[in-house]
Amino acid sequence: MKKFSTIALKLTAAPAFAALALLAGSNVQAASCEFLPNAPDQHAVVRGDTLWGISGKFLQHPWCWPQVWGLNRDQIHDPHWIYPGQVVYFDRAAGRLRLGTPTAMGGSPNVRLLPGIRTEALGVAAVPAIAASAIEPFLSQPLVIEEKQLNDTPRIVATQEGRVFLGKNDKAYVRGALQGGTSFQAFRPGKPLADPETKAVIGYEAVYLGTLKLQRAAAAENEAHTFSVVTSKEEIGVGDRLLPVPPTPIMNYMPHPPDAPVAARIVAIYGGVSHAGQNQVVSINRGRNDGIDIGTVLELSRHGQLINDPADKGRAIKLPDEQYGTLFIFRVFDRIAYGLIMQVADSVQVGDVARSPE
Repeated sequence: MKKFSTIALKLTAAPAFAALALLAGSNVQAASCEFLPNAPDQHAVVRGDTLWGISGKFLQHPWCWPQVWGLNRDQIHDPHWIYPGQVVYFDRAAGRLRLGTPTAMGGSPNVRLLPGIRTEALGVAAVPAIAASAIEPFLSQPLVIEEKQLNDTPRIVATQEGRVFLGKNDKAYVRGALQGGTSFQAFRPGKPLADPETKAVIGYEAVYLGTLKLQRAAAAENEAHTFSVVTSKEEIGVGDRLLPVPPTPIMNYMPHPPDAPVAARIVAIYGGVSHAGQNQVVSINRGRNDGIDIGTVLELSRHGQLINDPADKGRAIKLPDEQYGTLFIFRVFDRIAYGLIMQVADSVQVGDVARSPE
């Protein structure tokens, strides 16, 4: 198993760097990062914790944890700087969270970590920013495609023994250039995604079906390749398209508000349902072209309805948007982005607003 070594953080009770210096280039406002009135004095880190969850025990807005750790830029981007067994202390005087180790005799907390070597299995012990299990299926599946993106990809032309649909270990016969690939994902062109504001189609959400592995490449130009189904999430059949399995990205997600004001709308809820809750995935009508990047945090609001004021000759009045949750962006396309619903006090619906934190 691959090993790595990291130098433990050396943190002292000295004044921390200013938040804007830590996050140069971001639009983080210190005023938005307030501690809860009943925040605990400390929290012992355990396996299964996340930085978001730990910070939620202390902060009104857990996404702004980078501001209150007093870390430099390299330390913030290092995904291996906090481990189970350590203790997070609330330094009330400095308004910071400190990382330390519990003292043996119950004296003052030891918030100074001396340099030392830590050897762990890569990615196993370190506390992640968010729960990776909630988004892992979406990191390697190109869910949003252009209208004709699948047209020239390999396609299933026949199934084993003429079956209508294939399952695990069944054979599929494929035509098309494999470009040296042996492992592929199967997709079916999905529904168009329309912008709730302009009604224009901004992408197509391909339906992920499963994975296939090459068993025998075609020996002649007019011969089909032979594949076997490795995993099957949905029914796989003739006409479905194949794309090479991309490498799973390893990312450290640092939450931050967008650099410029953003007012997006929920385009769709993954899975085709009408309502979503915590830890579900939604898409918004803003993406890379609008300054959205991985780690962007947006506030969810119910779009205020238009009503007629009977006391003012029926004049149309818009009710204010009601903020009810937080959205964490983890995958970005040109005009669309996918986000994980972190906390909500109401159900998320298509058309709801996702805007920059206030």
